[in-house]
Amino acid sequence: MLKYALFARLEAKPGKEEAVAEFLAAGLALANQEHTTPLWFALRVSSTTFAIFDAFADEAGRQTHLQGPIARALMANAAELLAVQPTIEAMEVLGVKQTVFAD
Repeated sequence: MLKYALFARLEAKPGKEEAVAEFLAAGLALANQEHTTPLWFALRVSSTTFAIFDAFADEAGRQTHLQGPIARALMANAAELLAVQPTIEAMEVLGVKQTVFAD
């Protein structure tokens, strides 16, 4: 059961919107390598606002993710890509519905 989550909100600098979108799309490969991150979403909220939502089975998985390659890459590129520092909120998952669709 996924009980722990993170929500990060990212605001792109003017002219860096597509670079942020590409950065987040590339993050999927890193997320796929994290066995303690079973659920990861990169989201576009508006033309300049983006978000990452991920969920974990336990606090150890959440902490591993926060110290992992995605978080390091985000912080290393924040000054170049983002108008303000990202906000990262820890959350408790109260319920999950997941349906797997075949292609």
